[in-house]
Amino acid sequence: MDEDQYRSTYNNVNPNRCVFEKSLNNRRCDCSLKHRFLIATREGVACRSEKSLARCTKLLNAMRDNARFVLKVITVDGPMPHNKELRVQAGGMMGLQKLMFSNDDSLPDKAPDTVEDIHQVVDATLLKYGSIENIPYRLIVQDIAACQVRLKRRSKK
Repeated sequence: MDEDQYRSTYNNVNPNRCVFEKSLNNRRCDCSLKHRFLIATREGVACRSEKSLARCTKLLNAMRDNARFVLKVITVDGPMPHNKELRVQAGGMMGLQKLMFSNDDSLPDKAPDTVEDIHQVVDATLLKYGSIENIPYRLIVQDIAACQVRLKRRSKK
């Protein structure tokens, strides 16, 4: 299957593509509203809620815009290159989770470098701050800057 045919099939099969697909496929984040599917040997992720997809899209665009300086990007008019996009998605959601649940003992502390449920974190954020515009992005951008997409390999001695 060539790339154009794949993209066409993907868009037909998945009209509600999850905007956090890279971080979900990278296993850095999880979401209770995700729906995984396979096309050929590639894994895709759809969102089961159009309302939540719209909120996540708005949140991700705000995180991209606020992270421009730390990612050394002048303008953002959509998805960034893969590694920078993954840093925004995973690092941004980890920062948001830390911001929302840092004092909550009920949050599992098994893996601080993963997000248990994107939907839960976004809902809690909107409850606390009222809108996406009111979120203190300066705190989240620190986690985006600190996010490592790939762990550094140890040199063989």
